[in-house]
This record gives sequence, C-alpha cells and structure tokens, in this order.
Amino acid sequence: MGLVSEHEDSESTTAQLIPSSDPNNIPKDSFHIAYVIYFFLGSGYVLPWNVFITAVDYFTFLYPTVSVDRTFAIVNMTLSLVCLLFIVGFANKSSCFVRINVGMFLYVVALVMVPLMDFWYVKGRVGIYGGFYVTVGLVGLSGAANGLVQGGVIGSAGELPDRYIQATLAGTAASGVLVSLLRILTKAVYPQDADGLRKSANLYFIVSIAMMILCIILYNVAHRLPVIKYYTDLKTRTVNEEEEEKGGVTRGLWRSTTLWDIVGTVKWYGFGILSIYVVTLCIFPGYITEDVHSQLLKDWYPILLITGYNVFDLVGKSLTSICLVGNAEVAISACYSRLLFLPLFYGCLHGPKFFRTELPVTILTCLLGLTNGYLTSVLMMLGSKTVRLQHAEVAGTVLVLFLIFGLTIGSVISWLWAI
Repeated sequence: MGLVSEHEDSESTTAQLIPSSDPNNIPKDSFHIAYVIYFFLGSGYVLPWNVFITAVDYFTFLYPTVSVDRTFAIVNMTLSLVCLLFIVGFANKSSCFVRINVGMFLYVVALVMVPLMDFWYVKGRVGIYGGFYVTVGLVGLSGAANGLVQGGVIGSAGELPDRYIQATLAGTAASGVLVSLLRILTKAVYPQDADGLRKSANLYFIVSIAMMILCIILYNVAHRLPVIKYYTDLKTRTVNEEEEEKGGVTRGLWRSTTLWDIVGTVKWYGFGILSIYVVTLCIFPGYITEDVHSQLLKDWYPILLITGYNVFDLVGKSLTSICLVGNAEVAISACYSRLLFLPLFYGCLHGPKFFRTELPVTILTCLLGLTNGYLTSVLMMLGSKTVRLQHAEVAGTVLVLFLIFGLTIGSVISWLWAI
C-alpha cells in the first residue's frame, strides 16, 4: 500500500492544478484562513441534516406512529439527488458561487421554520401530523439545499490543492461530533420529558442557524483571499485556452462530450464512494437508533453509539492530512470490503449472545465511522485530481452525485432491518 505524504505548507500538491505555473508564485494561505473556511463550509452543509436526525427523539415523541428517521433520510437524500442531477446536467450554465449562496439561504429558511412552527402551531402537542408533513417538506427543502451547497463546495475545493477537499470533509465529520456533544449536553441538563425534548430540539436548530449564517459570511469572504483568487484566475485562463484550442466547440458539445468524458474518468472512484454510503446508510443511523438496545445504558446507548461513529468518522477524515493511500485500486477494493459490515451487524441482532452485547456493537460502529471517513476522503481527493483544472469542479460534483446515490440507496435498504 503506497502512501503519499501531505504537506500543509504547500499550495501546489497536485501537478495538474498548476499548468504552466511557477509553484513559487502561488500565494500562501496565510494563517490557514482558506483551509479554516473550507472546514467550516464542510461542517455547515451537513449540520442541518445532523440537526434534523439528532432531534429525532422530539419528533418521535410528537409523531409516535411513523418511522421518523428513516422517512427523513429518504426524503432528504432523494431531493438532494434530484437537485444534483439537475446541476450536473446543466453545470456549464450555472454559477457555483450563486448555487452555494442560494443553497445556504434555503438552509436558513428550512432551519428557521421548524422552531417557528413548533412555537406557533405544534406547541409540543403529540399527534399534530400536519406539523409532521410540514417538517418532512422542510427536510426535503434542506435536501435540495444540500445538493446545491455540497456539490458546489466539493466542486470548488476540487479546483484547489488536495488539502482543501480534506478540510471540507473533515468539517463534515466535525459537524457530526458537534451535534453529538450537544445531544449529550442537553440529555444531561434537560429532563427527558416533553418540555426537555422540546428545549433540546430548539437549541439544536438555533445553533445550526447561527452556524449557517457564519458560513454565508465566510464563503463570501473566501473568494477575496489571494490563494483562492489565484486558482480562480488560473481556471479562467485554462478554460479560455481550451476554447481557443478547440475553436469554441467546448460549449456546444458540453453535454454530449465533455461531461461524459469526466464521468468516465472518475466513475470507478464514484462507484467506490457509492458503495461506502450504501453500506453506511444501511446501518447508520436507523439501525443504531431503532434496532439495538442495552439494558445497561438504556436510552444513552444510541446516543453514545452515534457519538462514537461521528468521532471516528472525524478521525478517518483527518488521517488523510497525514497519510493518503496513493493506490486507487487498493482504496476502491477497501470500499467494497466494507460489505462485510452487513452480516456482522446482522449478527449483532440475530447472532450468538455475546455478539449481541454492547462491546461488539460499539467496536463495529466505530470501525464503520473510521472506514467511512478515511475512504471517503481518499477517493474524493484522488478522484477530483484525475481531470484537468477547468473540469475539476464538475468532477467534484459528479463524485458528490455518486455519494448521494449511495446515501439514497442505503437509506431505502435500511428499511429491511425493520422487516
């Protein structure tokens, strides 16, 4: 297994990103500001989903006759998938900058509406299923926003050196850790009655709203940083050079030629990413929150399992800043080997008595998070660098499309645990 070291003080880690350029002329990311911004953007675009799924205790209390987390997962992933398909199909006709800002605005709308509806309409009452349908609609709106923001952020990070994709993905994992810590805090502080669950859920949404507003500010500052401007200008020059070489044919044949060339180039990385998230979503969070139980830890058990998954997901996505598997075939094969998690977790439900105890489930959950984080980061970093700079944004968006396909398929298959 070959290893490639990552050096954070270098802004020229990938050769094809800097065609005809002197690496010594690349501006430095002073104080790692651009890195931190992409870390926050990664955290921001998954925080709304983490908030919806972490507040599942309150939603389950309000709507006891429905499978809240599985319904949320299918609606969120499906709308995100539809939105991404549209973006990929018309990638050359839309601005990444506009898509990300619109998506973050939609996030804010969805997040603000939930506590407002709870205050004015639901009021903590059980069985007000009109509120459930509206909440599901807001989850769908959040999914559409995710398609706009995630595709755009990963795509724009793909135009930069590897460390910015790593920062973005580490941010997504940090978001999960943040929400898990909030969940532990609120469970320890608030009583687990109707009022306590309501206060906890509203706190999650308030924190998420504040985070999303911060992300909007940071993103609109990022394009002014010298290192970001450098790569933006470099992309503009390479696009112009390609159009001159091909006599203006690039735009006319985009959908029939260039897009499919990009898909063909990154498809095996994409299938690896798809398999990662099919396996992960088959198990997490539905299996963790609904199917395993502990007489010792009681209702703390799913919370601690989710926290363990999120912490190890962050560890995995952070490890690629130290060492990166350089052999794509090894990384993709490792993705398919994660299918072994399915029979192993099945054994935690129906296997030998020891296998159904807390220790095996906890170890498997942490390994699920670790492999999810590391392999996602590896394939995103390798895959987005297999195309020329002017196509890196679309390549990143296509990889996200595979990811969302995996999430959608996995969220549907997760219903099999309930059968």
